[in-house]
Amino acid sequence: MRVLDLTLGQFRSHAATRLALDGRPVILTGPNGAGKTSILEAVSMLAPGRGLRAAPVEEMARSPGTLWRVAATAETRGEMREIETTAEGAARQVRIDNKAAPQAALGAVLRILWLTPAMDRLWLDAPEGRRRFLDRLALSFSPDHAEAALRFEKALRERNRLLREGAAQPAWLGALEAQMAASGAVLAANRRAAIARIGAAMEADGAFPAAEVALAYPEAVPEDEEGLAALWAAGRARDLAAGRTLNGPQRADLAVRHAAKGIAAAQASTGEQKALLIAIVLANARALAADTGAAPILLLDEVAAHLDDARRAALHAAIATLGAQAFMTGTDAALFADWGADAARLGVAEVAGRSVVTGGDA
Repeated sequence: MRVLDLTLGQFRSHAATRLALDGRPVILTGPNGAGKTSILEAVSMLAPGRGLRAAPVEEMARSPGTLWRVAATAETRGEMREIETTAEGAARQVRIDNKAAPQAALGAVLRILWLTPAMDRLWLDAPEGRRRFLDRLALSFSPDHAEAALRFEKALRERNRLLREGAAQPAWLGALEAQMAASGAVLAANRRAAIARIGAAMEADGAFPAAEVALAYPEAVPEDEEGLAALWAAGRARDLAAGRTLNGPQRADLAVRHAAKGIAAAQASTGEQKALLIAIVLANARALAADTGAAPILLLDEVAAHLDDARRAALHAAIATLGAQAFMTGTDAALFADWGADAARLGVAEVAGRSVVTGGDA
C-alpha cells in the first residue's frame, strides 16, 4: 500500500500542497511548527476515524469555516484508487473512486498505522489512551470495528444519561443494554483477535524487545452478547447509585510486558518503553502484511529523535524488510543520514504564514 500523489487544500497550515511520490519511504525535515506533522495527519485522514491527532475535523481547517480537502492517488494490492476526504465545519465527507462512501469504507482501501510523540507516555498514563491505541490496532484488522464502537458509545451515553437522571425504567434500560451487548461483543472479539495476531507476529531482535500483550479489565467482564446483557441488568442498582455504567468493554485496558525481563511496560526504562511501542507497531504491520498481502502505510512522527544509533538502524531495516511506505518527520536531517536513496527527502518550512514543501516533486 502506498500513496503516489497527495494533495492538501486549506488543511492546517497548508494552503495548497501537492506531493508526487514514488512509493519509497518519505522523510520530512524542517523546524518545529513548519507543518511536517500536518502532512502525516492528512495521510491519517485517509483512514477511518479522527486521525493521528484525534482532533475535531473543524480544527483542521486553515481558517475557521473553510472547506479543507485531502486527496490521494493510492496503489493498494495492485489497484490504483482515488481517495478524497473533505470537511466544512464538523461534517466530514468521503469519496472513493469518485463515489460517495462512508468513512468505514476507507479501512478496506488503505491500512495506516502511526506513532506520535504523545504516545511516548502510553504505558504510564491513564487506561483511556491505551484503550484508544488498542482500538486502532483492532480497526487495522477489522474495518467494522469503528462502526461497532460508535454504536456502543451512543447507547452507553444514553444509558448513562438515564442513570444520571434517575430514569431507571427497566424497558428503556433493557433496550439500550441489548444494543450495547451486541456492539460490545463485537468490540471484545475484535480486540482479542488483534492481540492474538500481534502476539503471533511479534519478533525480538535485540533493538526492539518482544512485547507480551493482553486484554485486561479492572473487574471481570464477560465478552459474549448474552453475558454482557446480563452483567448490565444485574448491575443496574449499583450503576444507578453511581450515575454511570461502571463495568463493561468501555473499561478495557491494554496490558503490555517486556517479555525478556518479565516486567510491565510501565516499569521499563524510557528507552525500553519506546522500543516496546515500536515493537507492537511493527508486529501490527507484519501481521497486516501477512493477512492482506500488502504492508500498511506507517506514519512515524519524530520517531528517530529519541532512538540511539542501533535502534534507528534497526527501524530502517524493519521498514525495508516490510517494504512499507513510511512517512517520517524530524527536525534534524542527520538522524536519517543512513537512509541514502532508500527514501524521498522533502523539506518543510513556514513562509508568510503557510507551509511550503521543497525537494523531490513537491
